[in-house]
Amino acid sequence: MNRSILMLSALLLAQDASADPSSKDRVYAADQNSNTVSVVDPSTNRLLGYIKLGDPRPYVLSALYKGQVNVHGLGFSPNHRTIVVVSTITNSVTFVDTATNHVKGTAYIGRNPHEAFFTPDGNEVWATVRGEDYISVIDASTYLETARIPTTSGPGMVMFSVDGERAVVCNSFNPVVEVFDVKTRRLLKSIPVVSPFSPFIQVTPDGREAWLTHKDVGKVTRVDLKSLTVAGVIDTGPITNHLAFAKTAEGLRAYVTVGGENLVKVYSADQASDLVTTIAVGALPHGIWGSDDGSRIFLALENGDGVDVVETATNTKIAHIPSGQAPQALIYVSNAVPEGNGLQNLTPRKDAPENSTALLKSQDGRGGRGLIVSRNLGLIDTVDVSVYNLRPATDYEVLFDGKLPPVAAFTTDAKGNAVASALGPTRKITPASNQDTKTVVSVVVPGDTSRPVLLGE
Repeated sequence: MNRSILMLSALLLAQDASADPSSKDRVYAADQNSNTVSVVDPSTNRLLGYIKLGDPRPYVLSALYKGQVNVHGLGFSPNHRTIVVVSTITNSVTFVDTATNHVKGTAYIGRNPHEAFFTPDGNEVWATVRGEDYISVIDASTYLETARIPTTSGPGMVMFSVDGERAVVCNSFNPVVEVFDVKTRRLLKSIPVVSPFSPFIQVTPDGREAWLTHKDVGKVTRVDLKSLTVAGVIDTGPITNHLAFAKTAEGLRAYVTVGGENLVKVYSADQASDLVTTIAVGALPHGIWGSDDGSRIFLALENGDGVDVVETATNTKIAHIPSGQAPQALIYVSNAVPEGNGLQNLTPRKDAPENSTALLKSQDGRGGRGLIVSRNLGLIDTVDVSVYNLRPATDYEVLFDGKLPPVAAFTTDAKGNAVASALGPTRKITPASNQDTKTVVSVVVPGDTSRPVLLGE
């Protein structure tokens, strides 16, 4: 009898581990540059289309523009019937029906919201207002802001404990994690952490810990939710963005996107937090989420304009799916479309803009690094540059093939980091395009073009 029970348990575990995502499930990616939400069928790894919330850059610069700008954050309701989409520049939280892709309503809140998630009862959405010092509480049925919960300036993201009693809030400008009582909205504790820039926080499936990423210093902090203390810090790598958990046959694993190395790093979620393996993926992995059965991990490529799929049984990349431009947050929502095909109100995919990406490597011995992506938008191009560990408070220029004028310019902050964007006809500066020609990208100090600080192609 006991042997039969053990055999049955093993069979059920094997079935669960090998279960595939359903055609009723959906993966959503928030496309910051095209101002769309990419909708993916995870059972076929196929892009179904876009939820169009605005126009791509540079059309958002029009004085008559009415759409959303910088579609960035994502969350979903407990019943998986609604997603919320945060647009950082237009200060909005948009409610979308998962079955029909219909926009049900939009709440306009404070300056530069970042992420939003439903409370465990599904009645409210708590949105972190990163440009201010509070969480905006939005009624999930009327789409109106009903309250503001004071926080330390710059709240980055809120996630709720498994029992629904606590809310854990990371911060984008201060080295602190704040824990609130959900019912009373009272601050329970402020927990010091290793750095001031944390864009993402997630709770382990067993509810024991919250893990948060530190993009500026390339680390992950583990917070014990019982003692409300730091349980450990993991050195993960440059541009550590988001993380996801998956229950595998080997135990609970944490999958961390490390944008500066184009890797997903896999860690054990036990006390040791050992690095299990690394998985090479596309350009600048950002958002990440796992299927409910733990068999798949989906991740958004900010500079690759796509979604990569990882099989957790082998920890290998098994598929690539095109998306909108510069996807940021990504979520997996099971049973999002209980009936029908879920194709209503989707904009079909057109030819994606040409883009090219280069990793920038140090040439001056300082250990600087960076990433650059150039996208063709028709008559003009857009260039996005991210650099780290250069000289603090210093002016730099970006050159293509060593030629002036520069395609972008920026000044580093006190830590030697900078993010810059530019619009212009960069193809006129580069050689005639062909498959055998690569553009050399150099970052230089103005007036000293012969000695690049960073170089890539």
